[in-house]
Amino acid sequence: MSRKKPLQITNGDTPVHTDLPQVDDFDDAHDGDEIGPGLEPLTLRLDDEVIGQRLDKVLSGLLPEFSRSRIQQWIEDGHVTVNGAPAKAKMTMLGDELVEVAPQSVPSDQPYGPEPMALDILHEDKALIVLNKPAGLVVHPAAGNWSGTLLNGLLHHCPALAQVPRAGIVHRLDKDTSGIMVVAKTLAAQTDLVRQLQARSMKRQYLALVWGLPQLSGTINAPMARHPRDRIKMAVSQSMRAKPAVTHYRRLATGEIDRKPVSLIHCRLETGRTHQIRVHLQSLGFPLVGDALYGKHHLVSVFPRQALLAGRLGLLHPSTGKFRQWAAPLPEDIVALLQRAGIDPALAVIPEMSDEPDEVISDDDFDDDY
Repeated sequence: MSRKKPLQITNGDTPVHTDLPQVDDFDDAHDGDEIGPGLEPLTLRLDDEVIGQRLDKVLSGLLPEFSRSRIQQWIEDGHVTVNGAPAKAKMTMLGDELVEVAPQSVPSDQPYGPEPMALDILHEDKALIVLNKPAGLVVHPAAGNWSGTLLNGLLHHCPALAQVPRAGIVHRLDKDTSGIMVVAKTLAAQTDLVRQLQARSMKRQYLALVWGLPQLSGTINAPMARHPRDRIKMAVSQSMRAKPAVTHYRRLATGEIDRKPVSLIHCRLETGRTHQIRVHLQSLGFPLVGDALYGKHHLVSVFPRQALLAGRLGLLHPSTGKFRQWAAPLPEDIVALLQRAGIDPALAVIPEMSDEPDEVISDDDFDDDY
């Protein structure tokens, strides 16, 4: 949209002139805002160029440093006025209005801080930390979980991680998945580990308890993409946006819960798509026990989380180049679940891995890794 004259914006006591930029019709999917120092109030005098436009659309064009979704939240929370009266996002501008905006900080604008936390560390040296993440612990701060995350605990355990991107975290586990993770203590080690994920020299294997009786072994080669209707979920997909996803599985034991068959499964990934094991097994008709997102909703009460353990991790040590691997012990809740199913927990074993890298099927094999 062209302009005939500039709009005047006042930042505190300092007037700033700006031309109205082209305004897009989409809402931001997330907030990636850069907040100016001080969060000073802003006063804007509109003109006839904005006649007929919604207030939130006008403001997102005038204040590109803030996302449209954040501006809408400020309006809803009463931090925007038009001619001195509380504003509404959908109100239509008539021109010559005086708009006052009081920018608000949000938790994502603040530096992540260290927080005391008991960490189950399996190995630590100058280059890396290998730890056993418990179920219920969020890995990285995000909406709804700005504190109490693994990242906060890592910063307390090793303050030097503040100098490494994402406190050295190179891959994630879902909040309700337990098991092994590796954290780099230096930028060089982090770069090396990320490259290993791409080169397939880092290996991660899992144990899962599923409903049903899958065949003894198999390979699921099914591309995945974001679910077309539920943006929280992933799905097997043949769309143009789908990415390759390959899971090898082997049945270790069978049992019953409430007279319904269950199977203990060992999974080995060739790729690391978000929710890959959960989606792939569900696509065959064998959802994870306790999986509220992809599982059988009438059976969710059987177990309070998805029955999934990141059981073994293998990698080339960034400092020595030698292959190392670690195994996570079975958590108590998984042991109790297996016993309830009549499965001997001693059968839940992932054999040691070879140091040979797996075949690379894509140069973008990991969605859940940083």
